[in-house]
Amino acid sequence: MPASPPGPVLEGDDLFRVPARLAPDALRALAGQAVMPAFAPAPRVADLVDITQVDPAIALDVRYASSRNFLGFPVYPAARAFLQRPAALALSHARGLAAWHGYGLLVYDAYRPWHVTALFRAAVPEALHEFVGDPAMGSRHNRGCAVDLTLWDLATYQVVPMPSGFDEMTPRAHVDYAGGDALARQRRDLLARIMQASGFVPLAEEWWHFDFADWADYPVLDLSFDAVAQAEKK
Repeated sequence: MPASPPGPVLEGDDLFRVPARLAPDALRALAGQAVMPAFAPAPRVADLVDITQVDPAIALDVRYASSRNFLGFPVYPAARAFLQRPAALALSHARGLAAWHGYGLLVYDAYRPWHVTALFRAAVPEALHEFVGDPAMGSRHNRGCAVDLTLWDLATYQVVPMPSGFDEMTPRAHVDYAGGDALARQRRDLLARIMQASGFVPLAEEWWHFDFADWADYPVLDLSFDAVAQAEKK
């Protein structure tokens, strides 16, 4: 496989949509006005890195940089994916394990600025809050220690079917969901084993979401992607 593959492709569409409680501009305005709480100091200093610089063989489909997400409009200015350096190195290890099984990793999301978490919380009804982070607590994504991803077939370049689509806010997204296609469940479970063997912990409600084991050591951040990229160059 070349270091920079043409990129996996998705057959059909796996989009899940939630009718937003407010219009996009209103949600952006609310998120822009939100003030991040003062969180307890973290023992480690942030060191966010572009995961494709750490491992160019990791593919990206950053859904929040496009309209192909549960809201139907972009919330990121660019299709970038950052993680704390140890988490990025652990993800590269996972990519190597996946390749041994004939798969690549396709990342949907990684570091998420705090104000985007505030936007998500304002956008969805309370009944779906288990699927979005609580801005009052700060999410693992805000710490640069969570990654959303799936598998793609290295031989065919096809993204493999899973029990649900990414960001699908239904029981099918749960890691213990026992319905649907057996092969899809097997691939879901394989992804979980690969990620756990690389230092990540699965999230019960979302098969695609994994937290780096040391997430609590890092601060909650609301840095823009441009600010992260500039800091990375220093």
